[in-house]
Amino acid sequence: MSRLGPGDVACWVLKSTRPPELIDPGWREGTVLGLTRCVRRSYRLDLVHPGQPCLLWVSGRTDPGVHALGEVTGGAEERDGGPVLPVRLTRLPSPVARADLLADPVARDAEVLRMPAGSNPSWLSPQQYAAVLAHLPPHPDAALGPWPV
Repeated sequence: MSRLGPGDVACWVLKSTRPPELIDPGWREGTVLGLTRCVRRSYRLDLVHPGQPCLLWVSGRTDPGVHALGEVTGGAEERDGGPVLPVRLTRLPSPVARADLLADPVARDAEVLRMPAGSNPSWLSPQQYAAVLAHLPPHPDAALGPWPV
């Protein structure tokens, strides 16, 4: 695939080398946190809009995979260090493991798995996003229903 279009992206993938407890030591499992994530300046930022789904992908050797999911809350903003994207994320009680997604016949083709050092934000197609959602751990408070997506 060359250039992404609006219909290609079902979910934005924001990558981090730091796990949630290092991003914010008070960020508990099952809780929501508003924050900004550094992103790379590219045409992709023109495709990102408030309300779109996003997730936090932690790379590295310790628990790589999806650690939080939520939504974009604003457009990309320029800061001293470059562009950032405001998001609201709910921390999962356990990550969706990279190994589980590599074993999934649909998810394994996701850009973040094929090209881990690729662009930030990365993205998931509608089918890949559905595959990731199918791997989510149960919500810690069953009375609240499924994870917000």
